[in-house]
Amino acid sequence: MAANKFTIFAGSSHKALAKAVAKGVKQDLGKLTLSTFSSGESYVKLDETVRGKEVFIIQTCRDQWVNEDFMELFLMIDAARLSFATQIHVIIPHFGYARQDKVHLPREPISAKLMADLVVKSGANHVITFGLHADQAQAFFDVPVDNINTHKLFADYYKKKKLKNVTIVSPDAGGAKNAKKFADDLGAPIAILHKARPAHNEAITTHVVGDVKDRTCIIYDDMVDTAGSVVAAHKALLSQGAKKDIYLAATHAIFSGPAQTRLDKAGFKEVTVTDTLPIEKEKKFKGLKQISVAPLLADIIGSVSHQKSVSKLFY
Repeated sequence: MAANKFTIFAGSSHKALAKAVAKGVKQDLGKLTLSTFSSGESYVKLDETVRGKEVFIIQTCRDQWVNEDFMELFLMIDAARLSFATQIHVIIPHFGYARQDKVHLPREPISAKLMADLVVKSGANHVITFGLHADQAQAFFDVPVDNINTHKLFADYYKKKKLKNVTIVSPDAGGAKNAKKFADDLGAPIAILHKARPAHNEAITTHVVGDVKDRTCIIYDDMVDTAGSVVAAHKALLSQGAKKDIYLAATHAIFSGPAQTRLDKAGFKEVTVTDTLPIEKEKKFKGLKQISVAPLLADIIGSVSHQKSVSKLFY
């Protein structure tokens, strides 16, 4: 790698992931100052020159900290822009507000679009993210977007388990497309659950479409927030005769509110997530496994910096 060609900066949201990515490209993270004034305002200063360089900024959006993480990101991008960086590549492993991508009820904002506008207005030339809630949300950005699907990472992991009679289950119709990619990787059939939401963070599974009887099921989702949907899916699959060893694979481990308690009690054989979000100690539970996206991000940064294709890495 040409270490002097680009610099990687990390926000405060996921230092462990950023350090692993930097190690993967064989260079240190860029030096910067991040702090908060007593008034609550965020402060950012790049402590090394980026004039004439490409800059990669890594900042995810954590549960309970999403607004602070976004504001810090905007300031980091703006600092790089005003410091004459040639290109600013923004890596947002978990893009906050992604579920607010359309008007569900009268007089609601489209918050995901607003956040995308603010990222671009701050000075981003390119956005890299994982598993946007809706693929079409890429159009919210007026710059190129690489929306990375994690199905290959999970497929490589589950192939090593050598599970028999597997069915991949999408917890709702909206996730069927991505679940089908994962199922194709494993050479497995797919089932789809019909889900209703009576209120925010509540879910009821009403129908199971597909054969799950006497099958080992892997529920595949883009994120787990309060875990209501996936726990309801677990119960629905058991009621339809699925084997008791039910797995859950999800890209983003938000794990807000009652998620940890629900998942701990649900009885999943294993819950597999990526590290697009850090998981605090109090949110961990027996049977939780993490797959790192750092090697993939390191390969993507290397390809981007050398103007090579990145799609072959994750499509």
